Amino acid sequence: MSLDKLNKLYRAVILEHAANPHHHYAVPNATNKKTLHNTTCGDTINLSLHLDADNKITDIGFTGQGCTISQASASMLTDVMMGKTTEEALAIAKIFSDEAIGEKHSRDELKKLGDAQVLTQIMEFPARIKCATLAWWALQEALLKNAKGDK
Repeated sequence: MSLDKLNKLYRAVILEHAANPHHHYAVPNATNKKTLHNTTCGDTINLSLHLDADNKITDIGFTGQGCTISQASASMLTDVMMGKTTEEALAIAKIFSDEAIGEKHSRDELKKLGDAQVLTQIMEFPARIKCATLAWWALQEALLKNAKGDK
């Protein structure tokens, strides 16, 4: 596939998630919540999730507003994280965060990101990194807060 066709595919995936976000709601009876703001561009992500007794994500959603990248990224994140344990979710979020700071991962590891693999191309544009990573940071903070016994 040519680079131009690949870039068009990436744009189409991002635009689809932004126009029709998955899991775009506040989770009722959420066990973990986190709101983060990107002061650079005004994006806001309110992430909420429910962990069961085995620390498995049984529901995850987001609300908020922002640019196409931040909204698409949050949608992609919710798809990937549904059904994951806290440990699995944090490991996947680390792969995404590593990519944001230029640390590369294998194709097999990147597959764990699902559609969010396309966002690794955004990392070439420093001004958009915060937009792409906002929901992922919210997830990490929400899960780590819970690991410390906080709610």
